[in-house]
Amino acid sequence: MLIIPAIDLKDGQCVRLKQGLMDDVTVFSDSPGEQAAHWLKQGARRLHVVDLNGAFAGKPKNEKAIREIIAAVGDEIPIQLGGGIRDLDTIEHCLDSGLAYVIIGTAAVKNPGFLHDACGAFPGQIVVGLDAKDGKVAVDGWSKLTRHDVIDLARKCEDYGVEAIIYTDIGRDGMLSGINVEATVRLAQSLRIPVIASGGLSSIEDIRKLRAVEGEGILGAIAGRAIYDGTLDFAEAQAEADRLATKAGDAPR
Repeated sequence: MLIIPAIDLKDGQCVRLKQGLMDDVTVFSDSPGEQAAHWLKQGARRLHVVDLNGAFAGKPKNEKAIREIIAAVGDEIPIQLGGGIRDLDTIEHCLDSGLAYVIIGTAAVKNPGFLHDACGAFPGQIVVGLDAKDGKVAVDGWSKLTRHDVIDLARKCEDYGVEAIIYTDIGRDGMLSGINVEATVRLAQSLRIPVIASGGLSSIEDIRKLRAVEGEGILGAIAGRAIYDGTLDFAEAQAEADRLATKAGDAPR
């Protein structure tokens, strides 16, 4: 199971938000490239990058910082990027720049035809981020709650051919309150494609809980505030996930 460090970008800096609020921000680094290199050195096997400005603007806004991250990591590990990716030209530009996956969020809800076209044009490289509260999907940087049921929408995305679903419980994101394991498992059991858990990861115990249900279709978990605050040691978390995999007779992923 992958533990995936998150690098959230706002105005060229690495930050973390609480529950997606742009005015409740903590800056952790002025150098996105150095931050990416740090997580690579710590043993990360994938990076999760979010252009927060792009999520609100509807198009990427932190291209310089993203280029720095790509340069720092090279082709050693894959990078997935989300935030303001809402047309095919942007996807092509992102993938050509060295990103392995693009994450479509709001556009997957508002423009399913675009998602269908994206999966056809870039097979195996499209991930959908579904952010939900009480089972309902939120869009536009979490500022609007829709009536869409997260499981129903995820199944439609699966039918289009997306590679994976990133599921974020927005009530827990940045709050260090623990992953919503039950909701994540419920979603994973409803799909054939893997789910990446997000929102609230705070302890080794969260890793153990997720690892215990990995077989339901959970590829990994995104780690944010906890690994920046020091509540969770990233290298220890990935090592624990690998140890549990070895104990269960699985090959670490």
